[in-house]
Amino acid sequence: MRKPKVNRMVLAMCLGCFIMVIFYFQSNLKPASAQGSGRSSGQGKSWRSPLQMLYDSDQLEQSTVQGTHQGRRELLEDACRSYTRKRRVLIPEDLKHVIVDDQHGLLYCYVPKVACTNWKRVLMVLTGAAGPHRDPLAIPANEAHVPGNLRTLSEYSTSQINQRLRSYLKFVFVREPFERLVSAYRNKFTRSYNTAFHKRYGTKIIRRHRPNPQAEALERGDDVSFEEFVYYLVDPATQREEPFNEHWERVHSLCHPCLIHYDVVGKYETLEQDSRYVLQLAGVEGQVTFPASAKNTRTTGDMAAQFFNNIRPFYQKKLYNLYHMDFLLFNYSTPEYLKF
Repeated sequence: MRKPKVNRMVLAMCLGCFIMVIFYFQSNLKPASAQGSGRSSGQGKSWRSPLQMLYDSDQLEQSTVQGTHQGRRELLEDACRSYTRKRRVLIPEDLKHVIVDDQHGLLYCYVPKVACTNWKRVLMVLTGAAGPHRDPLAIPANEAHVPGNLRTLSEYSTSQINQRLRSYLKFVFVREPFERLVSAYRNKFTRSYNTAFHKRYGTKIIRRHRPNPQAEALERGDDVSFEEFVYYLVDPATQREEPFNEHWERVHSLCHPCLIHYDVVGKYETLEQDSRYVLQLAGVEGQVTFPASAKNTRTTGDMAAQFFNNIRPFYQKKLYNLYHMDFLLFNYSTPEYLKF
């Protein structure tokens, strides 16, 4: 007679244990959208990652800006298919220019002379690396470039790299290749304060590409002409000796756009609009504003044309061949001022 009572007790205990197990798992599971994003589980249900915002039409209204960026992605993918014969595996060395913001799910490949100082400042504010600063312009320019202030993707393990490449918003900003090149020359070789570049590169350029240089020029390296700079770039011995400096290295060599699928390709020509778009996708447009640039100091197409006036067509062609992939991949037309 006691057997049914015992059975009922055992059944009740089993049912109680089952309910406790369900409660445990419900209280410990994190929403998928919060995993790996740097966000707490308490924010997970309401927060959507920048990548989700980009591809979820319910979260972001279709707009002219979205259409522009979709067109850029498609053009880049088509160019990669047409002009890249062999695909290879990414290695950590390829990722040294890709900055990581784990808190907001962002990967930014910085390209010198394409507003990278201001983008680093913005990311320092977003990641907390700026300390009390909330205004990006309050961060000194030299501090924005200090190694270690921002983490790069090359510092992570292979599994961590793959996870971030899959789930973070990847963006890069590009610029008309020859305007960027002239900007790099003006900044590094015509400014008196850039003595490190004068010593490191200027003296070498003068020694190799100036007939009968003066002793002072060989010592100081501070009067390199644009023509001599072009000779240095197209000289095959230059890249055999060492890689290009990042300020004049090609964008496709810095950011590998045919190996990394960039979700947003911003352009210097539409810098303010494209920067707002990225901050909107990240959901931080109310927390930080991308700094407006001083347009009166920008290197323009007309300015670049003046610098190329003294370059012979033979060397114009060689230089264009050197930067040809950047023109193709990012849909920049051949400059009209070239004479070849």
